[in-house]
Amino acid sequence: MERQRSLMERERPRWWSWQRWGHSACYKKKDRKRKKIKGQERERAVVSNLPYEGLGKAKQPNRYFPGNAIKTTKYTLLLFIPMNLFEQFHRLANIYFVGLAILNFVPVVNAFQPEVALIPICVIFSLTALKDAWEDFRRYQSDRKLNNTPCLVYSRKEKRFTERRWKDVRVGDFVKVVCNEIVPADLLLLHTSDPNGVCHIETSNLDGETTLKQRMVMSGLCISDPEFEPENFNTVVVCEKPNNNLNHFKCYVEKPDKDKVGAGIESLLLRGCKMRNTDHAVGIVVYAGRETKSMLNINRPRYKRSKLERKLNIDVIFCVILLFSMCLVGALGHFLWLQALPSVPPYLVPDSNGHLDSPGLSGFYMFFTMIILLQILIPISLYVSIELVKIGQIYFITNDIDLHDDKTDRRVQCKSLNITEDLGQIQYIFSDKTGTLTENKMVFRRCCIMGTEYPHKENAIRLAVLDGPDSGEEVIFNQRPQPPQTGWSLDTEGDNPDDMQHHHDNQCKSKVKGNAPSDVAFSSPLETEVIPDRKLLQQISRAGSSSGSWKTDPYLDFFLGLAICNTVMVSMATAQRQRVSEFSHSGQANNSLNTLSNLVKSPVSLRHIFTKPKKNRTILEDSVVEEEHFNPPVKKEESGDTNGLQMCTLHAPSDTTATTPDHLSYEAESPDEAALVYAAKAYGFTLLDRTPHSVTVRLPSGDNLVFEVLDTLTFDANRKRMSVLVRHPLTKEYVLYTKGADYAIMELLGTPYAEHLSGKQKNIAAGTQYHLDCYAKDGLRTLCFTKKVVSDKAYERWSVNRLRALAAIDNREELVMDSAVQLEKDLSLLGATGIEDRLQESVPDTIVALREAGIQVWVLTGDKPETAVNIGYACRLLEEEDLVINMSCKNKLECTSILDCTLEEVRRYSEDPRNVGTTQDISLVIDGRTLTMALSLDLQDRFVDLAKRCRSVLCCRVTPLQKSRVVKVVREKLKVMTLAVGDGANDVNMIQAADIGIGLSGQEGMQAVMASDFAISRFKHLKKLLLVHGHWCYTRLANMIIYFFYKNVAYVNLLFWYQFFCGFSGTAMIDYWLMIFFNLFFTSLPPIMFGIMDKDVSAEMLLGVPELYRTGQGEGEYTFLTFWVSMLDAFYQSLVCFFIPYLAYQDSDIDIFTFGTPLNTISLFTILLHLSIEIKAWTVVHWVIMLGSVALYFIVTLAYSAICVTCNPPSNPYWILQSQMADPMFYLLCIITTVVALMPRYMFHVLKNSIAPSPLVQARHLDRLDQSTRDEWMKEWRSFRSTSPVKRHRLSTPPTPTLETPADIYPQPVSPSDFMEDEFTLNDLTENYQRPVQT
Repeated sequence: MERQRSLMERERPRWWSWQRWGHSACYKKKDRKRKKIKGQERERAVVSNLPYEGLGKAKQPNRYFPGNAIKTTKYTLLLFIPMNLFEQFHRLANIYFVGLAILNFVPVVNAFQPEVALIPICVIFSLTALKDAWEDFRRYQSDRKLNNTPCLVYSRKEKRFTERRWKDVRVGDFVKVVCNEIVPADLLLLHTSDPNGVCHIETSNLDGETTLKQRMVMSGLCISDPEFEPENFNTVVVCEKPNNNLNHFKCYVEKPDKDKVGAGIESLLLRGCKMRNTDHAVGIVVYAGRETKSMLNINRPRYKRSKLERKLNIDVIFCVILLFSMCLVGALGHFLWLQALPSVPPYLVPDSNGHLDSPGLSGFYMFFTMIILLQILIPISLYVSIELVKIGQIYFITNDIDLHDDKTDRRVQCKSLNITEDLGQIQYIFSDKTGTLTENKMVFRRCCIMGTEYPHKENAIRLAVLDGPDSGEEVIFNQRPQPPQTGWSLDTEGDNPDDMQHHHDNQCKSKVKGNAPSDVAFSSPLETEVIPDRKLLQQISRAGSSSGSWKTDPYLDFFLGLAICNTVMVSMATAQRQRVSEFSHSGQANNSLNTLSNLVKSPVSLRHIFTKPKKNRTILEDSVVEEEHFNPPVKKEESGDTNGLQMCTLHAPSDTTATTPDHLSYEAESPDEAALVYAAKAYGFTLLDRTPHSVTVRLPSGDNLVFEVLDTLTFDANRKRMSVLVRHPLTKEYVLYTKGADYAIMELLGTPYAEHLSGKQKNIAAGTQYHLDCYAKDGLRTLCFTKKVVSDKAYERWSVNRLRALAAIDNREELVMDSAVQLEKDLSLLGATGIEDRLQESVPDTIVALREAGIQVWVLTGDKPETAVNIGYACRLLEEEDLVINMSCKNKLECTSILDCTLEEVRRYSEDPRNVGTTQDISLVIDGRTLTMALSLDLQDRFVDLAKRCRSVLCCRVTPLQKSRVVKVVREKLKVMTLAVGDGANDVNMIQAADIGIGLSGQEGMQAVMASDFAISRFKHLKKLLLVHGHWCYTRLANMIIYFFYKNVAYVNLLFWYQFFCGFSGTAMIDYWLMIFFNLFFTSLPPIMFGIMDKDVSAEMLLGVPELYRTGQGEGEYTFLTFWVSMLDAFYQSLVCFFIPYLAYQDSDIDIFTFGTPLNTISLFTILLHLSIEIKAWTVVHWVIMLGSVALYFIVTLAYSAICVTCNPPSNPYWILQSQMADPMFYLLCIITTVVALMPRYMFHVLKNSIAPSPLVQARHLDRLDQSTRDEWMKEWRSFRSTSPVKRHRLSTPPTPTLETPADIYPQPVSPSDFMEDEFTLNDLTENYQRPVQT
């Protein structure tokens, strides 16, 4: 089929080449063009369908492409039964049971009535088929609804866009999409209502991101007129074959004059996207239906087998071996019994020819008869019961109120139904940092310009208040409402105690009913409000007051770079996107800042406004700008003062419309970009508008600068930077603004910013690097900003190469990146920024608890080592007393030497007799380059050996592929259970590589959630998910499976022991129907209830004593020993249940069913009471189900015995149980036999729990204590296990020496070489790395 499609596509150029030349090209040209395209197997050509409208399908040029209708159903109405049976037969157990049912139809080997033997397997097949049919019917309904969705397609006959259904759209059609509509197919964008040829789409249906993405009309087609005529489009679209890469697309349009115009993903509208902020857009369909990128990304759910299921399969094999052994004993016993007969007994009836089978042949037949008789040794209902138990466990997990996030109104999601028990066996956790351990709320903290650092102390004070016990984001951003104003203003206020009390009351109220977080993504007041640094404000005011300085001043260029070098868009008020992790709020935040004073941004003339403050000033009042340079007039409100002095307090205006210059709404694809744009806005550099060809920025003076955007060099993982090339509106120069990681920028620097700077200022790079290292040690995310003036000739040469790269279809990515690298050279450094990503709530406590639970935590991040180490200490991944191993190597030889030396040192410590019984707290910090070498084939074993001896590992500067590589290596080498948790697209590989993948629903998208097995909204939820629900799910399911095997073996052995007294004839002393009912009804619900609701330890105890989680790690409770102990117990109980009644009825004249009925009843009591011993927590549900099972047994058996007169001739169970219940011997046997059968297990539990109680038994004992005693014990235990409290959840910013801070407060500077030392020593990083000063 694939080859046929390929041949079809190769023949397609016959039609589009004719269309391309305007229906008048000669056949020679057509053949030449066809031969040219024929060799390009990776391309496909699309032409307009309009010239062929109304013609038959055979004459359509795009007829070989699939239609736009989709089908996600698995079955059809006619083929449902055979296809579903085929699916169910993929389970080997089903084949086994069907084979036994068919075998029972063979007369010589049948053990039951053939029809009766079919009932269990038919019930199982029917239930599964009904479930599959319901799921497929829901898929059918969804497909029908989607395929019949209306859309607008251009019609040549009607000369307008007409309404059609999605399923009628074809490749080559022109489709019009209006605002807020969903794109029906993959469209190449040809026209938009925007004069700049721009439209915005929301891709939340594809990747979960609700941030708007910009798409542009193909450049060079000259079809941006207000009235687009599809009939005039007579060019050929040549694009790559369909693939599932949502971020990549290669295409070019070849016009009649042979010019090629290239296009990429920026011109492709993907099926499933929603049009936003654009009235309408028109495109030509290039991919439809199953070939669209969105449909190619719909994969079947990954099937993961849990560790418990793998063990279960092994035990099933043991049961098969046991079954065959018992059947072999039966066959051999039947042979010997026949051999021992002196003559042919009358009850052995020959066939019609008077022939009797030989003893050997009869023994052979008896082997198969015994398989049918003892078949329930392999529990057919076990698999169904496991599925039901897992559904019940997932129900309780998803409805746990502690795992619900009130802010986002999200609960935990379980996407993989078959691995819930693995949550209780995790040994290694691999976590991302940004957005997983942190909030992903980027807060602008500090910056360095031209080597001078500006710490923004006022901003630090604002954030420090948020860490107070009685403060929160609402308190800071919900102060007294201010009247509407057009800009920032300075108000005078007195020291009236009543006012202060009223202000405090408002704070308390706002704490309760505040609504600080904004609806718009990345725009909560915490992220948008920046309190400028007063010294930097002075510098900008001096630069602004100097004539002509706007053109050359580096400080102004720095903030222009912040405002321009990004992809942030200014949003319309009617189309603001919602924050992904927030639900819609009813009110809007009031952003008053009347307690923080320092800045004016009104775009008016400069004049003095500040007066000398009062004598008793607060630290907040000290931040008021007192100098006389940058002082635009603002509205002031004065209060009386006896000394004639005034106090000035700055506050933000209350909310106005989203499109006013001072209160714009920005749409950013990442929180970093949003934070930088808001920081520039705080200093008066306001981004007003962005189009594909221009950027408008308002300066502090009030002037608007419109920069012509010549090109945008987007960020990629290889370059680690992005650039924007613009034409300066004042100087008319070509200016390249670049931002990126420090290590990617520093190597591209040319001469200093200006040659006229003094010698001290020329060392800008060294000073900036020093401050970058300080930022990283404070846990801040760093970026460098540069500028480059490009000459006219250089730009002309570069633009030619750039256009050629953009038009290429082969190796387009490499050519585009090479063109970007060609321009990004000899850059001039402007400065750097430090942005804080705050830790999530309870992250340190969660990591400590997980580590105490025996789980090793690894953090894999792309941040700098200094930043990662600081975050590691803040979240308690690294402790002060840890021995931290720092691995950073330049070559493989050094890496090998370090690994060998380290392993020898660690082994020497563990082998020292003085260290017996002690554990060395070792942590490992390794960078990406060294990690690549350590994961090579010859060093893998040594690296893994070192890593498993470390309590925690911190990997820095790692790529997404390295993350997944680390997970795979650790999982395969150590044979451990792994869990990966992340929130972004870069974590998808890691999540899929682990045994369990957990996605966090963050602010930047849902890619990780969609690829995960479980989804949570906060990292702290991992604690209860694993320690409580993981432990419960594993212990419940493990004990239920063991009990299931015990139950079936104990029951089926009654039939086996009976064979020794019936000549191994395959006869059963229990009625067939009652045997079927026993497993299907009488004993099916109790184990299911046991697997769903049993609690060996309370949730409070599991959270308070994380060490209890260790019981499930490694072998856990379901071990080889526990399985065989249960099997032996089942054999013992079956012996007791059979032989005590046998001895009691010996030498009596009772019939076969009169003997079998007490056995059946005793077996029921024994099996249910055995479960009662195993149940740890009794509830009303337990009592109802247990007593209900007993009642159901007697009701059904009595009714069956009453109505079954000739059900099973020649022997029938008529009135058997009624007669037994009238005999005291029946009750005596039930009591004595059950007690004797259960006595060993009960005594074993009593002795074990009394002499050598396990941690779980001790925990259950504590659970029985009263609340106060239990809390006191847990408090003492916690104080014993931990001597230090949980550290602060946010990193404090240390003061800076440049601001006249005493030197003894600030940590000593550490050069990068101290951290990146190549020579390895086992040292405590706390000696080399001073912790941030805690304020």
